[in-house]
Amino acid sequence: MTEPTREDGAPWRNFYGRRHGKTLRSGQRRHMETTLREIAPSGVTWEENPDRQQIDPAALFGDGRPLWLEIGFGGGEHMLAQAAAHRDVGIIGCEPYVNGVAMFLAQMAREKIDNIRVHAGDVRDLLDVLPAASMDRAFLLYPDPWPKKRHHRRRFVNPEFIDPLARVLKPGAIFRVATDIPDYVRHTLEHLCGRDDFEWLAERPSDWRAPWPDWHRTRYEAKAIRENRVPHYLTFRRL
Repeated sequence: MTEPTREDGAPWRNFYGRRHGKTLRSGQRRHMETTLREIAPSGVTWEENPDRQQIDPAALFGDGRPLWLEIGFGGGEHMLAQAAAHRDVGIIGCEPYVNGVAMFLAQMAREKIDNIRVHAGDVRDLLDVLPAASMDRAFLLYPDPWPKKRHHRRRFVNPEFIDPLARVLKPGAIFRVATDIPDYVRHTLEHLCGRDDFEWLAERPSDWRAPWPDWHRTRYEAKAIRENRVPHYLTFRRL
């Protein structure tokens, strides 16, 4: 059976969650029209690359530096902190929520960070065109928990997302997952520990209770702590 497609030729993929919020301010619109064009990886969208040819990750930064991927960066606090602390690393951030992208672009411009590229859309489109074993690290931080059982298939930690993520991670690459939802912890361990291409690196309780040494708290974590929810920090290695 032929997979249904959109008008631009892309396969029809269900997307759950918000793409737009309040009307952008004039400065935010300018960043979406200018800054985003300058730092968006070319060849990711179906309009640009209908044949889904693999892109050259090294061309994103002009060298062979290590590349990290942040999936759903929200307001971008963590990604900015990582980019500032690791100037020799290139970070690709994916975020479909337009308002979050606009807010991040303004902050990035103020802080003069230049080692980030942003795909303002579905991470699956980026994973389609990244070469195998091209990413050195990936982050999934406070993803939408989709708490109702009938919605668990919408969670990122499912084969639809993890299979292509595993393909683009290098052997030995680290995948970090942070969440304050106990059931998401269970779901993540159940799905990733049941695979033969990831291993959980925890050896003692502090390995998932304490944040990573270079961790930068996000607004979602701050809210979780205010509401007495406990953050968990899961670290996996790509085999």
